[in-house]
Amino acid sequence: MGYGPETNADMGTPSAIYLLAFYSALGGFLFGYDTGVVSGAMILVREQFHLNAIWHEVIVSITIAAAWFSALVAGPATDHYGRRPIILSASVIFVVGAVIMGVAPEKITLLIGRFAAGIAIGFASMSVPVYLSEASPLELRGQLTVTNILFVTGGQTVSAIICGAFSNVSEGWRYMLGLGGVPAIVQLAGFAFLPESPRWLVSKGRIPEAVAVLKKIRPAGADLVAEVDSIKAAFSDVTNERGIGQVLRSHPVRRALLLGCLLQLFQQISGINTVMYYSASIITMAGVTDKTVAIWLSAATASVNFLGTLVGLWLVERVGRRPLTLVSQLGTMLALLMLGLSFHIAYINSSEVLVPSTSSECSADTCGVCTSKSACGFCFMEHENSVYNSSCLAANHEVYNKMSTSGLCANSTLLDSGVVTFAYDWCPYKYAWVSVLGLSLYLLFFSPGMGPMPWTINSEIYPGWARSTCNSLTSAVNWASNLLVSLTFLTLAEVFLKHGVFYFYMILAGLGFLLFFFLLPETRGVSLEDIETLFSGPLLNRFRRQRHAETR
Repeated sequence: MGYGPETNADMGTPSAIYLLAFYSALGGFLFGYDTGVVSGAMILVREQFHLNAIWHEVIVSITIAAAWFSALVAGPATDHYGRRPIILSASVIFVVGAVIMGVAPEKITLLIGRFAAGIAIGFASMSVPVYLSEASPLELRGQLTVTNILFVTGGQTVSAIICGAFSNVSEGWRYMLGLGGVPAIVQLAGFAFLPESPRWLVSKGRIPEAVAVLKKIRPAGADLVAEVDSIKAAFSDVTNERGIGQVLRSHPVRRALLLGCLLQLFQQISGINTVMYYSASIITMAGVTDKTVAIWLSAATASVNFLGTLVGLWLVERVGRRPLTLVSQLGTMLALLMLGLSFHIAYINSSEVLVPSTSSECSADTCGVCTSKSACGFCFMEHENSVYNSSCLAANHEVYNKMSTSGLCANSTLLDSGVVTFAYDWCPYKYAWVSVLGLSLYLLFFSPGMGPMPWTINSEIYPGWARSTCNSLTSAVNWASNLLVSLTFLTLAEVFLKHGVFYFYMILAGLGFLLFFFLLPETRGVSLEDIETLFSGPLLNRFRRQRHAETR
């Protein structure tokens, strides 16, 4: 058939696959940049457009909802049109969305831009890991797939730096949101010259094209006969129906899908959004009140996430997916315990309210009780680490709780000069370094494992005919879980208090650890065409599956 091993140097070198990985992973960069930049940009947007809390939440959440919808659509779209056109579409849509956001004259236009960005992110989050997994050689598959998440965290780091750079620029939010179009243009230009997934081409019977692609992205001397025959065999026994019906009727695929959904679910409900939400409060508790310093410290926090993912990139083909996932989940559970204890101790030992409140709504005897109420904040003066003249006052929601509606903290001059401080969701605490340590440990454990592994493992564990459908469903689970956590977070904080929320997510992280201990096999060293066999045996017989994977 003319696709046997070649020995000439024109076949392509490993550098070709790295170039493919770079341009593909720019989709992850866009994903990370947008999710990271919105918090800094919205601080400025809400002031310029005079947004109320509902509009603020809608503009932020519309992207998540759009990503959920487009992740579902991307599955059948990538099966029908190919992986490459969907990634190119994501780039185009993101450029359009970035331009709309950058020039938005009012909130409706901004909302449209955020929706477009969400559509692009959903397409990219589903299609890029699949494309990378299908194009990668066996020995590099894990590293190249993790590269996508490395670019996600890199995008978050860059977004934090951009927010810091433009935070004091007039209408700086336009630059923050609009600059996201630059990497999308780079990806669009680079991807125009990249090939389609060879496995998708084989699935459509386009064997010569698949061989041509493999020659470009495999090293000289690679056995293309064996690889193409293996891919063809994986599709030969499958009926023409390749949608959700066939997925649910296949016992191994159904079990792999359950595992994939659990991985994406626990990535979101193990506390990452809560930890990132409270990172600013933790930094403030540590004594940092200067906004500029706080912004750059947030950039440092994002850098920890990036560096941790870099560690995961290095370890994924050395220790495997299973150990990285389990150690990460266990570590995040311990870090959440530390964060919960630090907030709990801060609550118990918080400063007293010395000036009684005239409002029954904000009646409290300590800062901890005061700040647990969403309507109130703790107003205080401080001298040599001693709090005095403290009171619990109603927060002014129109200025996003930066000041109170009455009392000393309603005076912007006193607040700006630092004479008084208004703490809306935090309390002054001399052991805040424990919380900072817990935050750092959480990110160090989460970023190498539970950050990239759900995406990496999901791109591997399904047969070719089900890969797009299953990744579409699991990506949608990720975005739906993200939205669920975002919508329920404030309610949980009201019911359980801050430390209770951390304890709650710690329990969920522990549940995830137990489930993955029994259900997650090792996929390192197993070809995509053979991974289905890992899910064919008894449900809890993980040791047999792991031995099978290690002896492949």
